[in-house]
Amino acid sequence: MKKVVLAYSGGLDTSVCVPLLKERYGCDYAITVTVDVGQPEKEIQQAEKKAAVISDKHYTIDAKDEFVKDYIFPLIKANGSYEGYVLGTSIARPLIARKVVEVAQKENADALCHGCTGKGNDQLRFEAVFRSTGLEIMAPMRDMNLTRDWEMDYAKKHGIPVAATRSKPWSVDENIWSRSIEGGRLEEPDFIPPEEIFEWTVSPEKAPEAATVDVGFKGGVPVSLDGESLGGVSLIQELNRIGGSHGVGRTDMIEDRVLGLKARENYEHPAATILLTAHKDLERLVLTRDELRFKSLVDDTWSELAYKGLVDEPLYADLNAFIDKTQERVAGKVKVRLYKGSAKVVARDSQFALYSADLSSFDSKTIDQKDAEGYCKYHGFQARMYKKIC
Repeated sequence: MKKVVLAYSGGLDTSVCVPLLKERYGCDYAITVTVDVGQPEKEIQQAEKKAAVISDKHYTIDAKDEFVKDYIFPLIKANGSYEGYVLGTSIARPLIARKVVEVAQKENADALCHGCTGKGNDQLRFEAVFRSTGLEIMAPMRDMNLTRDWEMDYAKKHGIPVAATRSKPWSVDENIWSRSIEGGRLEEPDFIPPEEIFEWTVSPEKAPEAATVDVGFKGGVPVSLDGESLGGVSLIQELNRIGGSHGVGRTDMIEDRVLGLKARENYEHPAATILLTAHKDLERLVLTRDELRFKSLVDDTWSELAYKGLVDEPLYADLNAFIDKTQERVAGKVKVRLYKGSAKVVARDSQFALYSADLSSFDSKTIDQKDAEGYCKYHGFQARMYKKIC
């Protein structure tokens, strides 16, 4: 008996995978695994309901706390961003893949399966984890070169209910940190996305008057909101609600995928926008100029690895070790003003602040201004030498 374990979201792609595994791949026993990383409860329930009908066995794994602690918190410390994209879908894929592998090992499965296409990044992220097991990997969407129109017809023929339609063929991926929307005309760079695709954020034009949130950090991660200590999951959920009500956290961008293809993507990530904005600002208050300069290089490299799903690359652990050391002093509070889609830092404070009002003030005489003359002479000397060389 050929037993396969499928990473199952309950959406169109993964739903049609189940009958295809039996029809086209000769699988006798299909196990679906839905990993809860903060998607809506109704989505989890719908996946379970579908799985009860189309699969032979189903697992739902609650990984929200693990996702926040072991993936999102390191992302915040690293100011995780790729080409302006707040790493959301990408950072969740290795965790989902690992949970699927755990089920496959428990069930003594022969193969692993995902519903990724051959044009996107997710196939790489899943398989970076899957291929370490030595199990056979099945990818029906890629292997059969399927289109969404074909999938919708196939789902209808097999009585599989799906939300996607030809008029609204959106492909949505959601976790506690971000929501991505793509597909259909959203792929066209000159198409204006309809307001109906957004669920987390109101239109900035319809957002209320400004509000300010006070985010507390310790060790580089958020620990409180407006003076109240909160766990990571609760804090992110609340900031998603508050930020979304002010239209904060929409991204519409042309993104360079790992395979080299350019793609138009739409995202919603209110809490991520607020927390990353606040964290980066706090770092500027407590880290030295050389630390900030070097860390920006580390952050970029960390984000590149995370975007590709290469969290098992030894360099990823090396970078985290450096980042964690810098975060020992990233503690304090940051006030962020939310207004009509924007999130701007308006105040910050930390016991580790390297800023001194006394030394910086124009009215202070702690530093004798004449002491700067020597530096100015040296600076002028450098300028003359550069001019002579050029």
